[in-house]
Amino acid sequence: MAPKGRNGVAAKVWDIAEPIAKELGLKLWDIRFLKEGAEWYLRVFIDKDGGVSIDDCVDMSHALDKPLDEYDPIDRSYCLEVSSPGIERELSIDEHFEASLGKSIKVKLIRPVDNQREFIGTLESFDGSDFVLRLDDEKAMVINKKETANIKLNDFGG
Repeated sequence: MAPKGRNGVAAKVWDIAEPIAKELGLKLWDIRFLKEGAEWYLRVFIDKDGGVSIDDCVDMSHALDKPLDEYDPIDRSYCLEVSSPGIERELSIDEHFEASLGKSIKVKLIRPVDNQREFIGTLESFDGSDFVLRLDDEKAMVINKKETANIKLNDFGG
């Protein structure tokens, strides 16, 4: 079942893609359906322990083709892209936050706080809408997900 916060095309495709990913030993990280220029893209991000290979992406893409054609959840032409979420993966659904507790993240806010829009710290807690970002031993921020432009893992530590 599609994660909370995913609706429309992404939710429909999630429900189709999740059992396929599991069968291939993969986990869905995210699905995005978006327009860039005149083209529409369906981006399926997959993950697995030890990392995703090009073969994993090709296998998932091929396995998705027929079910997407059969269920036809998208009413326009689009380009299907299957890839890894990358090293500094974006946290967008509850499961991402829960899996990232205790890890370093980068947060970009929509509106600045104390003239600053970007913060790096440890994801200390998450309740479904708000999260605590520990900046150092003395200071922490409570941030609502709706106030952020993006949130990513900080795998490079800077």
